[in-house]
Amino acid sequence: MTKKTILVVDNETKMRRLLEIMLKQMDYEVLQAQDGQEAIAILTEQFADLVITDLRMPNLDGIGLLRQLRDSHNDIPVIVVTAFATVESAVDAMKYGASDYIVRPFEMTAVMAAVQRALSLGKVQRENRYLRQQMEKGWHGFIGDSPAMQQVYTQIQQVAATKTSVLIQGETGTGKELVARAIHNASVRANALFVSINCAAIPGTILESELFGYSKGAFTGAVKERIGKFELADGGTLFLDEITEMDINLQAKLLRVLQERSLERLGSNRSISVDVRVIAASNRNPRQAIAEQKLREDLFYRLNVFTIALPPLRERGEDILPLAHFFLNL
Repeated sequence: MTKKTILVVDNETKMRRLLEIMLKQMDYEVLQAQDGQEAIAILTEQFADLVITDLRMPNLDGIGLLRQLRDSHNDIPVIVVTAFATVESAVDAMKYGASDYIVRPFEMTAVMAAVQRALSLGKVQRENRYLRQQMEKGWHGFIGDSPAMQQVYTQIQQVAATKTSVLIQGETGTGKELVARAIHNASVRANALFVSINCAAIPGTILESELFGYSKGAFTGAVKERIGKFELADGGTLFLDEITEMDINLQAKLLRVLQERSLERLGSNRSISVDVRVIAASNRNPRQAIAEQKLREDLFYRLNVFTIALPPLRERGEDILPLAHFFLNL
């Protein structure tokens, strides 16, 4: 799993050092800033999972830092630490979105508990944000009770209970992503994220960074770290739509990740373990894609452990009327 990164903000060098020692003992990466202004500058260039900030600092204090983060729609969790605890300061901190409030002097156990709570909150917020984005795109459940669709429903139930990789084949518009979502929702991974990416819609160089993430400075414009879709889907499901449109060289890197269950962000040599179920889809005949050197044969066999072939509407005429009723009532 990726180490979490925590930004410590305090104008007292000794306090920053104390928190750094504590957090590194808990196996976290630590960044440091001496006031809110420096913290904002760091967060524009580097990714952090959590901020721990002193309340009283010159230039930009803890409340000012919180306000700037929230005004810029940055929902990173923030823990406020202070030696001057008052009801008013606690209320102000919470009003501007602090996830916790610690009074100095503090014990390591108190810091550990606050950090764990805040990181859990951050994970939930990221997942909720991603799910809201998916809901805005909109998607509907299956419509149809034809024998062909009944067979698809049975296959979904069969494979959902396993850890098997799945390859979904079907023409454009047959509902490949719906099937992938149904498999995820019926699996033990249902409480984790379902992350989807269309391999045909993103150029190869950008697709690699979207899948694996990148470190600051990995390429021109990489001004801060970014996690990729594999890390985002850790514990859940990653749906690779139109897999045969992925650059053949990138397919080799994908195969390695599937085999080793680990990846390296672009520009980094640090290995990150991931637990992701991969479901792929294509509107091409995969064997024809192999013959045309559009799909690596070894990647095909890695993905094609279980196949679901979706029938086009012309082969399930019984479903036309229910579909028409559904769309007329939207």
